[in-house]
Amino acid sequence: MVCLHGTDPTGLYLSAWARMDDFTVPDLDRALYDDRTLVKHLAMRRTLFAVTRELLPVVQAASSNRVAGVERRRLEKEVREAGLVEDAERWFDEVTTAAVAGLADGPLTAAQLREREPLLEGAIAYGHGKSWAGSFAVVSRVMTCLQAAGTIVRAGNLGSWTSSRPTWALASDWLGAEIPAVPEDVARAQLVERWLRRFGPGTTLDVKWWLGSTLTAVRRALRDVGAVEVALDGGTGWVMPDDVDPVGPVEPWVALLPALDPTTMGWSERDWYLGPYRAQVFDSVGNGGATVWVDGRIVGGWSTRDGAVDLVLLEDVGADARAALDAEADRLTAWLHGTPVMPRFPAPLVTPPRRPPAG
Repeated sequence: MVCLHGTDPTGLYLSAWARMDDFTVPDLDRALYDDRTLVKHLAMRRTLFAVTRELLPVVQAASSNRVAGVERRRLEKEVREAGLVEDAERWFDEVTTAAVAGLADGPLTAAQLREREPLLEGAIAYGHGKSWAGSFAVVSRVMTCLQAAGTIVRAGNLGSWTSSRPTWALASDWLGAEIPAVPEDVARAQLVERWLRRFGPGTTLDVKWWLGSTLTAVRRALRDVGAVEVALDGGTGWVMPDDVDPVGPVEPWVALLPALDPTTMGWSERDWYLGPYRAQVFDSVGNGGATVWVDGRIVGGWSTRDGAVDLVLLEDVGADARAALDAEADRLTAWLHGTPVMPRFPAPLVTPPRRPPAG
């Protein structure tokens, strides 16, 4: 893997479980909060990932800085449109400075930081008179901007492994130093190379989508790493120049992957492993739910029901594969030990139907 998706709290742990023998929740907690060899960070496509300390500077330069710029401009625009201040740029500098000062003595939750720094109090309304009108807490959006910029990072989690109640810390305090700067084009090329080595062959659009970048930037990165074109069914893909040999036969395998797993979300052009099941597996905005895999293809979904893992298959996978899947479901059931898995983005095929209104 290049990195693990961290948007869904349980998904982070279940992705590790699917790939590691004898994995336990404390193993990942130790890496995140004690050894700090993994860091949760806002990066590609404004998505939360768990990345290694080694990869963090690359992700910051290749993607997070871009996200930070977008988030800052968005927040300044909304503050300006809400009529709260005339000089939104100055306001942004003041509130982010206050947030950094508030974290100088150690990690805090967003609520604790808001109580300490008056500039971070309050909410901002948006979409007045529209069907999508609402409001957002100032502190939450400021934290989004600062984490994307690499100024702060998620520190501890006050909840269990199935929930997200983060504390925040200055990156320089939590990591022992500021995130090193890397030239953007160098970082982008390094990240594209890592993607190709884990997910290749992939198309230009696959790389562009995953990276959250532009076609121009992706094409340059592909040139910089010396990527080689290869023929795919119905198109052209890219691999690294030392990865052009045909792949030999692979033993049969099955897997149960959580919602937003990095493999499920590894490509934008998904027909080759998703087949006709897009509407059953992905929601309307492209979030993939918990999936059942057989020999490199998604064939269904899964959920927890009454303390057990429940499989929902979309096709007949044969007796051997079904037996292997049942064994994997039993293994995951035992590991969960009754803990329910409630993904933020469940697959439509396992989402309970809404009850019709009474009357």
